[in-house]
Amino acid sequence: MKKSFRSTLIDTVMKSAEDYDNLVVLNADSARALKLTGFTKAWPGRMFGVGISEADMIGTAAGMAAAGLLPVIVGFSMFVSEKPFEQIRQAVAYPNLNVKIIATHSGLCVGQDGATHQALEDIAVMRALPNFKVYAAADVTETKAAAEAMLKHEGPAYLRLGRDLAEDIFDENKSFFPGGADVLREGPDVTIAACGLMVEQALIAASALRSGGIHATVLNTYSIKPLPEDLLLDRARKTKAFVTAEDHSVTGGLGGAVSEYLSQTCPVPVIRVGVEDCFGESGTQDELYQKYGLTADHIIDAARRAISMKA
Repeated sequence: MKKSFRSTLIDTVMKSAEDYDNLVVLNADSARALKLTGFTKAWPGRMFGVGISEADMIGTAAGMAAAGLLPVIVGFSMFVSEKPFEQIRQAVAYPNLNVKIIATHSGLCVGQDGATHQALEDIAVMRALPNFKVYAAADVTETKAAAEAMLKHEGPAYLRLGRDLAEDIFDENKSFFPGGADVLREGPDVTIAACGLMVEQALIAASALRSGGIHATVLNTYSIKPLPEDLLLDRARKTKAFVTAEDHSVTGGLGGAVSEYLSQTCPVPVIRVGVEDCFGESGTQDELYQKYGLTADHIIDAARRAISMKA
């Protein structure tokens, strides 16, 4: 059953405001689109809309954190990571302030909004920042677990979400911690490490591969920085072939992070499934995933290629 990222997010933020009396929420003229208007009614004085001025929003959040508040920035991924990147670097990452950024509408799943709104580089830029933790949620249960975990851990963090609906993958007891990942399938032939909405596609691919005699390990690699290094190393040694899958550019995202790590510790073939070196365009999520190679079929082809490259 598909459920809404945005509805779960606002429910979680509302509940968290009860647990953290210093929690404040900031948005850049996106409260209605993100279904945050209920927060203002429930917690007057703790929602701050800065207008279409994302750089000011980051600076405001940094000042709040320095004064002891717990600022949570919520907005479209493109406009809370890439547009105000300089301010994030200088005002949040450099002084290592306790600012949380929750980014919705990440990747091609933005659909008809087109290339200007499709953040295909946000993982790359955010994981390059010292002090930042970078996460991605695969469904609404993980969204709740991720947001709660972010608030518990001190320091800047970035959480990447889809636009709206996601298939249920996890039950209500989902664990989430820095450097964590979930083993969703076990298999000796190839490891498929996916994040975000591509976890669903990875599971579909693994089932299809199994019917053809190929048994894949599937990882929900929700912590992109820090990586689940011990688990990645263990699976590289066992399966000797990797596929990564993400709704993001193949440059600098999860695939880049996994490749960088394994090339230094246990070099194995790594085939990256993601958007090649290009911008997206307008279309439905399904149309764009098909055109840009983000489907279970593409993961299946990548898995077979990775296996054929084993030493």
